[in-house]
Amino acid sequence: MQLRKLVPATSRTLGLVAGGTALVAVVGGTVAFTALDKDVTVDADGARTELSVFGGTVADVLEAQGIEVGPHDIVAPSPGTDVSDGTTVVVRYGRQLTLTLDGEQRTHWTTARTVDEALADLDVRADGAKLSASRSQPLGRQGLALDVVTPKSTVVVADGQERPVTTTATDVAALLAETGVTVRPGDEVSVDTAMRITPDLRVQVVRVDRSQSTERVALPHGSRTEETGELFQGERRVVAEGADGSKTVTFDDVFRDGVRVTHDAVGETVDAQPVDRVVQVGTKERPEPAPKPAPAPAAASTPSSSSSSSSSSSSSSSSGGGSVGGGVDSLNWSALAACESGGNPGIVSGSGKYHGLYQFSVSTWRAVGGSGLPSQASAAEQTYRAKLLYQRAGAGQWPVCGKRL
Repeated sequence: MQLRKLVPATSRTLGLVAGGTALVAVVGGTVAFTALDKDVTVDADGARTELSVFGGTVADVLEAQGIEVGPHDIVAPSPGTDVSDGTTVVVRYGRQLTLTLDGEQRTHWTTARTVDEALADLDVRADGAKLSASRSQPLGRQGLALDVVTPKSTVVVADGQERPVTTTATDVAALLAETGVTVRPGDEVSVDTAMRITPDLRVQVVRVDRSQSTERVALPHGSRTEETGELFQGERRVVAEGADGSKTVTFDDVFRDGVRVTHDAVGETVDAQPVDRVVQVGTKERPEPAPKPAPAPAAASTPSSSSSSSSSSSSSSSSGGGSVGGGVDSLNWSALAACESGGNPGIVSGSGKYHGLYQFSVSTWRAVGGSGLPSQASAAEQTYRAKLLYQRAGAGQWPVCGKRL
């Protein structure tokens, strides 16, 4: 039920009443009083009050109702407008709205009475947005601070997955939490986690792992020589073959998304020391060769025997070590010697086992009638003994170089 009030006259209405009194004296008071009485409705933010007034303006009506209006309030008709019978005075109070929209804060004045009306009044598109207050919440005359976060399209890349996400999170940390991505100590994030979310933001999380690994590394052995009086000058023999050692190296490794990017050595432990190869070199002087026995007196011979002796001597000289016949003398013995020893009659193998031009072992040398060491004999004698060996066993005695004969 609407109230109907009789409003006391303001300064202006008192003047009108005074004029009315004079009129009563002339034409009668009842008719004039009825003419000054007007029915007015005041709608203050939807609260309607019906009242009767004696003339005056909208401002007089508001004053009589105790309604104070400020610079951000709306009054219609305007306060200076004269009221007439049936006038409706509408008052809409202004409210201060402190709006933070996607991190940007502004202050607005609005006559909207709810959050939803205020957003529409300010033309803020908030479909799907996150609001700090309910849309239906009334806006009191004291105003309201409202945070609005609009939905934004983002992409989160982590753990080998690329995830498109539409979010109302306020910052990167909240976005990662929303998508279930935990950032561990040491992990790398492409943007600051305190950064506010912007449209089309791409956030990449790189997993950084650190660990240690070990590797076994060879330590190459060296080589050294020793002098010995047990061997003649120019002779050599290996007394220790040598062996590589090893060490264990420790590395600090860094992996980014499973890919190793650093591999730094930080320590090592020697597991086995290398052993040098030792070669002995002879220092003993070779003995002077024994003098050849004097030739026996030449016996009388027939011309044919002299011719045969001369022929034999010539053959022995041309073969460089005596003739054995049977086509053996015509083989390429110099090529065999070059392959086996480089043509050095005094050479000894590193193991000390093989000697001379044709690398005789001592036992084989003696088997074909040689004495002493092969490397101490003349080149001619070594060639002669090699021919005898060939007659007995063929080129197989020299499995690699024998094909050069």
